[in-house]
Amino acid sequence: MRKDAAALRPALERFDFALVLSSPLVRARRTAELAGLDPQIEPDLSEWDYGGAEGRTTEDLRTELGGDWDVFDGVPVGQTPGETVEEVAARASRVIARVRPIVHGEGELGADVCLVGHGHALRILTAVWLGHSPHLAAQLMLDAGSLSMLGFYREQPCVTVWNVPHDGLRELAG
Repeated sequence: MRKDAAALRPALERFDFALVLSSPLVRARRTAELAGLDPQIEPDLSEWDYGGAEGRTTEDLRTELGGDWDVFDGVPVGQTPGETVEEVAARASRVIARVRPIVHGEGELGADVCLVGHGHALRILTAVWLGHSPHLAAQLMLDAGSLSMLGFYREQPCVTVWNVPHDGLRELAG
């Protein structure tokens, strides 16, 4: 994963980010550093609190909770109660409220913002950005060390680039 993070650097260097935000967790901050970024810490970009699902495989949880269980159905209580998908979406909404005036530009050409976080939480953030239920995130695949871009098409929030792996970034860096 370190190689993936470092491979993001050439593509990210072409941007002049007005704001870079990172989850406070070490692996997200390290990813930002390896990608050549100097982020501000944003607690609302933290990874989903999986409660009793933390560190367990989907297969184990399906055996315990039912054969079709998915994290988007809800997490069991563990050492922490965990978060609902709606609670993660509320955090994502706060991040969006912080960055939307920057990227939208209030009628002018907006500036770029970079968010460094964790797969499930960023998938939920994307669903919220698009104005959909956070449960849409269950249908969005997002790999570690990949690059995605959200933006606007005719003033409507959209996905402009999604889940580009580090070895596909040459085109974006060009």
